[in-house]
Amino acid sequence: MNFEFSDEQLMLREQARGFLSQHCPPSSVRQVLDSDVAYDQPLWQKVVEMGWTATTIPENYGGLGLGYYELAIIAEEMGRAVAPLPFSSSVYLATEALLTFASDEQKTRWLPKLASGELIATFALTEGSGAATEEDTKLAFADGVLKGKKAPVPDARSAQLLITTAKNTTGELLLCACELDQPAITLTSVRTLDFSRDHSLVTFDNACAETMGSTVEWSQLETLLDRAAVLFAWEQIGLSDKALETACDYAKQRYAFGRAIGSFQAIKHKLAGMYVKNTLARSNAYFGAWALASSSEQLPLAAATARVAAIQASLYATQENIQTHGGMGYTWEFDCQFYYRRAKLLSLVIGSERHWQDRVVTGLERAHVEQTLSGA
Repeated sequence: MNFEFSDEQLMLREQARGFLSQHCPPSSVRQVLDSDVAYDQPLWQKVVEMGWTATTIPENYGGLGLGYYELAIIAEEMGRAVAPLPFSSSVYLATEALLTFASDEQKTRWLPKLASGELIATFALTEGSGAATEEDTKLAFADGVLKGKKAPVPDARSAQLLITTAKNTTGELLLCACELDQPAITLTSVRTLDFSRDHSLVTFDNACAETMGSTVEWSQLETLLDRAAVLFAWEQIGLSDKALETACDYAKQRYAFGRAIGSFQAIKHKLAGMYVKNTLARSNAYFGAWALASSSEQLPLAAATARVAAIQASLYATQENIQTHGGMGYTWEFDCQFYYRRAKLLSLVIGSERHWQDRVVTGLERAHVEQTLSGA
């Protein structure tokens, strides 16, 4: 089976790469990293004009109605550029949550604004350290208001709309939507390793909200996270490939003892190891993209496999990129830090590597049981 993108999709990749190379150079990432701004607003407006925020939103809601292959390509290029934008929060998570769980009236109200960039949204799941679980969800919803906390919430300072998990008075799980511009909501900055991406502690003190549908099952939220995991995997692959490219370029240009350091076996081994891990991760990500685009029953296993491989590849590549640059790689003036910071951040969003490894094991066990039953 051929999972490679079509010619039209490869043209989209070329266009996206050229656009971000021009409008999101490392200097733009550094500007956000060095300041207190939540994201690069001029770049966000350009991304909106490109139509990327509308990629998978149906045409009847003002979107482009494209598929997840196209969104995966954009995600990869976002990773290559280490774009300091609330793209993943608004597009991979909040928009997908609205498409899956919102009523027709809610979709009509919010999706066109998300597609046009008038609205930025984010998704809140965790209420502290560690993987989120249904049992750990304490945020309470009653009589149209939310009370409790969510942390860390990505891009909360950038967003106007927040989608969050909560529980009603009988302990049933809900998805709620609330506007962030209200006095009953307090945002407290949470500093992460990658502060080119903003995170906050969100405190709800009887904040007005509305439910999306009735109750939800935790398994439905896991499916939402599986879908996002594939897109995050592609973003991490873009990050990994850029780190490898940067390391190769430096190894060719940096001379020691009269020759390029890339000619030394130790450096060759580093670069080869990066390439192998990146290639394996890309292979798994192709499978994940296919499972996502086709709504395959294999999505849970495909997403978890893609996620684990992408975490491993991105962490390894960004670390080895610093090592290849030697002592200079650790300095603030060099750009190696951008890739390492983003790799560490992405390795923890929607669950750590260990969490997704458990999901791989669960998926393999389920596949074995189904195969045994079908054989019987």
